[in-house]
Amino acid sequence: MSTAMAPDPSFITVGSGEASRQIAMRVREGAAPGVFWMSGFKSDMQGGKAVALDEWAAQHGRACVRFDYSGHGESGGDFADGTIGDWLEDGLAAFDAACQGPQIVVGSSMGGWMALLLARAIAGRGKAGRASLRALVLIAPAPDFTEELMWKQFSPDIRAEIETTGQWLRPSEYGDPYPITRRLIEEGRNHLLLGGSIDVGCPVRILQGRQDPDVPWQHAFRLAERLPAEDVVLTMIQDGDHRLSRPQDIGRLLATVAEF
Repeated sequence: MSTAMAPDPSFITVGSGEASRQIAMRVREGAAPGVFWMSGFKSDMQGGKAVALDEWAAQHGRACVRFDYSGHGESGGDFADGTIGDWLEDGLAAFDAACQGPQIVVGSSMGGWMALLLARAIAGRGKAGRASLRALVLIAPAPDFTEELMWKQFSPDIRAEIETTGQWLRPSEYGDPYPITRRLIEEGRNHLLLGGSIDVGCPVRILQGRQDPDVPWQHAFRLAERLPAEDVVLTMIQDGDHRLSRPQDIGRLLATVAEF
C-alpha cells in the first residue's frame, strides 16, 4: 500500500448567515473514476476505512475526496445542532466543490444513507455539475436509521425525555455519551427512503456484516429490495461486525471499489 502523504485539509463554507459552517475536506488529485467518501454518524474522514481508500487512490493514481460533516472531525459547528438535512447539504457541497467526472461514492453506516440521498439529489438535477455517479459502495448502510433504528427502538421513557427536554444522552462504547436530539429525529423524517423504490441511476454494492449489532443485516436486505434489480450486489460477511475495519474487510472494500 502506498504511503503517499495525505492531503492537508481545505475548507468550504456551507450555508449562510448564522447557519453557515466551515466544512473540512481532503482532496487528492488523480484520474477518474474518483472516490468520494461519506462517513458514518459520529465518525470522520480520518477513520481506518477512509484512510485506506485514500492510500489506495494514491497507489493507483485515482482522485479521492474525503470530508467531515458539520460537528464532526475537523469541520466547524456543534454536533448537537446537526441534522440529516444539514449533513446532506455538507456532502453535496463537498461533492460539487471537489469532484470532477465519474465518482464512486463510498458510504459507511449513516454515510450509506447519505450516499443514497446524494445519488437521488444528483439524479434529480440532471446533468448539472462537473461530476457524475459511477457507482455506490455501501458499508453496513443505515438508511432511515433515525426512525427505524433509533426512534422505533427507544423505550417510552427515552422517547418522553427527547420530547420534553429536546434530547437524550446516548451511552457510547467509544467515548462519552452523545446527544440524540428531537430536531435530529423530526428532521430525519424528511429524508426517509425505505417506504418506496430508490432509483440511484448507477450500480450498487453493499457490504454487510451478519454480526452487526448496530445495523442488523435484515436492514441491508430491506434496502436491497427497494433498489432497482439491475446491477445490485449484496455481500454478507458471516463473521463481520458493524465497522468492517479488519484487514480482510478493508481488502474486500478495496476490491469492490476496484471493480469500477
